Order: sequence, then structure tokens, then C-alpha cells
Amino acid sequence: MLRQVCCSGFQPFRQRLLPWLQSTVLSRSHRVQSSAIRHVRSWSNIPFITVPLSRTHGKSFAHRSELKHAKRIVVKLGSAVVTRGDECGLALGRLASIVEQVSVLQNQGREMMLVTSGAVAFGKQRLRHEILLSQSVRQALHSGQNQLKEMAIPVLEARACAAAGQSGLMALYEAMFTQYSICAAQILVTNLDFHDEQKRRNLNGTLHELLRMNIVPIVNTNDAVVPPAEPNSDLQGVISVKDNDSLAARLAVEMKTDLLIVLSDVEGLFDSPPGSDDAKLIDIFYPGDQQSVTFGTKSRVGMGGMEAKVKAALWALQGGTSVVIANGTHPKVSGHVITDIVEGKKVGTFFSEVKPAGPTVEQQGEMARSGGRMLATLEPEQRAEIIHHLADLLTDQREEILLANKKDLEEAEGRLAAPLLKRLSLSTSKLNSLAIGLRQIAASSQDSVGRVLRRTRIAKNLELEQVTVPIGVLLVIFESRPDCLPQVAALAIASGNGLLLKGGKEATHSNRILHLLAQEALSIHGVKEAIQLVNTREEVEDLCRLDKMIDLIIPRGSSQLVRDIQKAAKGIPVMGHSEGICHMYVDSEASVDKVTRLVRDSKCEYPAACNALETLLIHRDLLRTPLFDQIIDMLRVEQVKIHAGPKFASYLTFSPSEVKSLRTEYGDLELCIEVVDSVQEAIDHIHKYGSSHTDVIVTENEKTAEFFLQHVDSACVFWNASTRFSDGYRFGLGAEVGISTSRIHARGPVGLEGLLTTKWLLRGQDHVVSDFSEHGSLKYLHENLPVPQRNTN
Repeated sequence: MLRQVCCSGFQPFRQRLLPWLQSTVLSRSHRVQSSAIRHVRSWSNIPFITVPLSRTHGKSFAHRSELKHAKRIVVKLGSAVVTRGDECGLALGRLASIVEQVSVLQNQGREMMLVTSGAVAFGKQRLRHEILLSQSVRQALHSGQNQLKEMAIPVLEARACAAAGQSGLMALYEAMFTQYSICAAQILVTNLDFHDEQKRRNLNGTLHELLRMNIVPIVNTNDAVVPPAEPNSDLQGVISVKDNDSLAARLAVEMKTDLLIVLSDVEGLFDSPPGSDDAKLIDIFYPGDQQSVTFGTKSRVGMGGMEAKVKAALWALQGGTSVVIANGTHPKVSGHVITDIVEGKKVGTFFSEVKPAGPTVEQQGEMARSGGRMLATLEPEQRAEIIHHLADLLTDQREEILLANKKDLEEAEGRLAAPLLKRLSLSTSKLNSLAIGLRQIAASSQDSVGRVLRRTRIAKNLELEQVTVPIGVLLVIFESRPDCLPQVAALAIASGNGLLLKGGKEATHSNRILHLLAQEALSIHGVKEAIQLVNTREEVEDLCRLDKMIDLIIPRGSSQLVRDIQKAAKGIPVMGHSEGICHMYVDSEASVDKVTRLVRDSKCEYPAACNALETLLIHRDLLRTPLFDQIIDMLRVEQVKIHAGPKFASYLTFSPSEVKSLRTEYGDLELCIEVVDSVQEAIDHIHKYGSSHTDVIVTENEKTAEFFLQHVDSACVFWNASTRFSDGYRFGLGAEVGISTSRIHARGPVGLEGLLTTKWLLRGQDHVVSDFSEHGSLKYLHENLPVPQRNTN
């Protein structure tokens, strides 16, 4: 029975806890024997973080990112969080997970307080057990039969349940916190305790003394004696304690708490009852927004619903305490919901008094969606005109752009590594190249959206077409590359996609002016809102959760950024590559004149690029030859640090530093050299250690080259050409949104074509499927029809 009750996500602690619960808490005596509990300090996978926690209380936090500075925190556990679905007994696994998170935060130096429900549910379980036992004994005595009849359980009075459950609930909390060497103390209060000045002072003093001694106070309304809540009994400026929501708010303000976390059975506050068709989760709620919210019924258990929670939250916010309402019951998030909130992650609804100057990222997503749809309906010539105008603005406004970029470079000096500074830098030549690339995109966009790929006559007067359409809304996240913004903007315009852009803060000034120029170009046809630059404090991980607003994520930056986004994306496909480990294999029949030029260009022209050479594979027969010596001499002149692979190191008496890993993207003037015995061994090495990005063979043997081209499974495979050609502009795509190493949808440099998908158009005349049945009047034809020729001008 207990195994069904517990939630997942807390296995180690549950294995220690449940045997004790079976033998102690759920026994008839319900007494906790502390000697039976092993005092073991147990640490979870939640990181132990040290953060500055000193803060002067007065104003609530304005942004989620500031919540990590909260020192004093109240966590309110609603009845739906604490109790099981049958409302009889506690959700033990869920409670254990919550206690673990509270303990981790307490051990970080924070002051944690719990306001908990659950005494009534726990008492109901105990009293039902007693009643069933008593009835079974009486029935057995009166009937004299071993088989018991079905027994009815009377309705149990809530106060009696609370009286019976308080001690057991506290014993359970005490046992759980003991596992983390943390002491807990119980405090029962009523509304009168807050209205009586002496009792208020006593309560305040007790709580402060407990916190001073590193004890977690566990507060609950004394439901065994509390009178029924009176409607409209709030005093001016004071909230009455009618339920645990109002108790938590009152306690948070009285104790000058930094943060109040209210856990319920819903994700947060919705603009209409959760479950309704148009219900949307409100990320940030501001005072005065109540009129935009329609409240539903209260939860399955507890005294108040969401309306009571919002009222309590706003009262606490007015008193200087930040508030977050979140889901504490979902098995996938309950194991880290509290720590996620404190870390500033976008969880639940955050109450704030400070409204942002611009739209929220959710509103930007909606604007990009509607703007993108309008963009897709424009004529191809109109979209091309927008891109041409943007290209003109890049050259016409170059002085303003370079001035903004200079500010970014000055602020980044000393903070960014040299390769990142180079990426951040813009120049007149870069802007001219950008303008040329944009005009190429405009020329290739004439028949991109709405192009017919296939036509089929299904039956007489029933014709099917497959046509190209935009993907929807793209989220492009890029680091230190302001030149990426106009490139991606032009591709989004050409493909009719809405676009959300999230640039690195190191390029803030450059990104701002480039985005303004993009919107200026869009405005000539009234689609200014199709491209949005996210300037709010949204973390990348939070953006990756907007699966209802974003259709595709394209990361442009370091391999670590790409890996983080691929990990964080929830239900949204990610196009890109996590690493650019590019190889060049120098065959035994390679040309002496070609090799050094190709190696120099691939490694030294722009070592920070993802298509730069990282591993040079050399055929064994070339060792100790003039060709090999020329390669080494050139690398020394270019000041390239060489790392020797295991086989290469074995051939040398005094070798360079042996490589730590053959799967390394250096992104700098560093290169791994390894020796192979054949083209097949080179291919095997590439497949084992490469990243399926770009790989090259240098040889004069056409047969060997074709074997390499056909057998290397990478997005780009070249013969006698630099790895640096792996680029959308150099491929004639005008620009690229990135290089994809995935195998679905798009691979290699992703230009305009990679930002399109398809839809099917069927045109008929009162056709129904039943007409094509065995005895129907129509037959399927499935004739291929000619497709309109693509405009290649």
C-alpha cells in the first residue's frame, strides 16, 4: 500500500523512511521512537551553493533572478500537496522530497520556515483506522462469525481529525528533517494570536529564537480549536488568518521574510480556470491585474482556492515579501521546484510590483507569430524588397553601427578571450560582406514560400499539392556574433518565419541598433513585429521551455552553449551542432604544393570558427619526408601549438605534449596530429572521434578521394579544399542560420531551404471517401502532374 502512495524522485531517502513509517507512524500508537532512526546526513543531487544572502528587508524583489539572494523563506504546503489523492493520508514521497529541498537551502545558510496543511488528512487516516478496528471487534463479538460484513464509516468532524493528526504529522516531519541533521519545531496558531499584541510579540520572539538556533519552524493553524472563517473579516491593512494561505502571508510579513513560496496542485496562476481551452499560465502577476483573471473553483481539499492565494500573495507583496505560486504535486518537478524557484528559474507565477518597460517574452512570442504569418502572406517581391532595404541600411548606417560596436568592445576588453573579441568585432568590410550576402538571399527568395514540390491527381477533379511553407517561429540564440543578427533576420524574412533573437550581453549595443534597422526595413510593408529581440532577463533555459510559442531553436555559439540548449529544450527541436571537430586526412599521394596551403587556411585563417581544422591525420608513409617537415615548419611559423595523438607520439623520441582527448575542439591556434595507416583507418578515426561537421581528404588519387567522399558520414565532406568552405555564404546560400550535424530536416550549412517545411493542399468537388469503396462510383488515379518550373533567375 505504501509503495503506491509514494512519489518517485526520492528513492534513497524513501528506502530509509518507509520501513520506519510502516512500523511506527502508521501503527496504532503512532509514536516516534527517535532511537529507531539513524542519524545520517544525506545529500541530494541538488548542488550546495554559496550565495551572498544579506539583504535589507523593505521592498520585494523586482525580478526572478534576484530570488537567489533571499535569506529568509517561507514555504507554504497546500492540502493538495501534502495529502494523497484519496484525501486520507499523506503523500509521503512528495513530502520527503520537499523536506530534502528545504534542508539543502537551510544548510546553505538560509532561514527556512514551513506552513503546512495535512493534520486533518493524517488524523482522518488514524481515526478511520481506529473506527474500522473498533467496528470489526464489535461485529465479531455480536455476530460470532469470522467473516465480517461491509462496514460504513461515519462522517468525521474536521476538528477531531486535526486533533488526532497533529502529533503524527509533526513526528513525520521530525523524522524526515533528522535525516539531514536539522531540528524542527512545531508552532500552532489561530487568528487571535495575531490580533492580541502580547501574543504577537511572543510568537515573533519565539520564531526569531528558533531561526537563530538554526531550527526550522513548522507552523500550522490549530484546526482543533479554530472557529469557522468569517467572510469579509479582513481589517484595514491586515489579512485575517482564515486558512494556511492567509497564515503564510501574515507570517511572511510579520517575520519580514524575503520570499514566500506557495505550493499548490496547479502550475501557477492562469488567466482563466486551468483546463479551459484558452487558459494561459501567467508568468509574472502585477498588482491591479486581478480584473484580467477569471477564478475557478477551489482545489479538491483545503479551505481556499486560487483567489484566496492571490489575495494572500498580493497582501504579502505589499508588505515587502516576494511571492511565487507553483505546482508542488507534479512528479516531474516536485523534486526540485523549491530550489528551482530560489535559483530564479521560470517556475510558476512570480508576483512583482515592477512592470517591465517593454513586452514580456511571451508577448514577444505572440507578436513574432502573428507578424510571421503576415510576412508569409506578402508577395515574394515584397519580402525581397525588405531584405534589399536592410542591406542598404547596413552600409548607409555603418558609422552608427561601428560606434555601437566600439562600445561593446570597450566594455568587453579584459573580460572576453581574444577569439571571442574577434567574433564580437564589426568592421566596414564585414558590413559590406553582410550586405552582399543579404542581396543574395533576396535574389534566392523569389519562389521560396509557396513553391509547389509535388502535384498528384487523386481522382477526377480531386488534385493534391505539396507546397513549401514557413516553419513558424524561430528562436535564434547567439554569442559574441552581432553580424549573425542581420543574416538570420534576412533568412527569416525570406522564408516568412517569425523570429525571436537572444544575443549575448557582450553585444548589447550592436544588437540593439542592428535590430532597429531590421524593424525599420520590415516596417515598409507593415510587418515590423515579425522580428523580436529579447532584452528581458530571461534565462536561456527558460526560453527553451516556451514550446507553445517556439517551433525551432537554432543556437549560434560555443559548443557548451549548444549542449546546454539541447539539454534544456523541452519539446522543441534544436538545429545545430554541439562541436566542430573537423579533420583533414593527408593521403600518401597528396600534392606537396597543396597540403601546406590547405592546412594553413583550414587552421590559421580563423581558428575560432566552428569549421576550422582541429585534427590533422597523416598517412604513415609521409612521416620523415620533406612534405611532413614542410607542414611542421609552417605550423611553427604560424605559432600553432601541436598536440600529438597516441600513434604519432610513439614514432617520436621527443614528442609534443600528448593529446588529452582525440575528441577536442580547440577553437584556437592548437592542432592535434595523428598517424593512420590507410584511408579506411582515417575514415574510422573520423567516425569515432569526429562530430560529423566537416572533413577533408587531400590526395591526387581520384579513386581514393571518391572512396573518402562516399564513406565519410559527415554533413560536409571535401576533396582538396579547405574546411573553411563549410559556410552558407561560400556555398552561395547568401547566409546561414548555422551548420547542422543532425540527420533530420536539414544538414550542413542551413540557409533559406532549411527554414521551410511543407503542407498539403487538396482541392475537390464534394468528394467523400465512401465513393472510393469497393462498391463506390470512383476509383483512385494517383497520377503525377507536372510541377511549375522554379524561377532560377
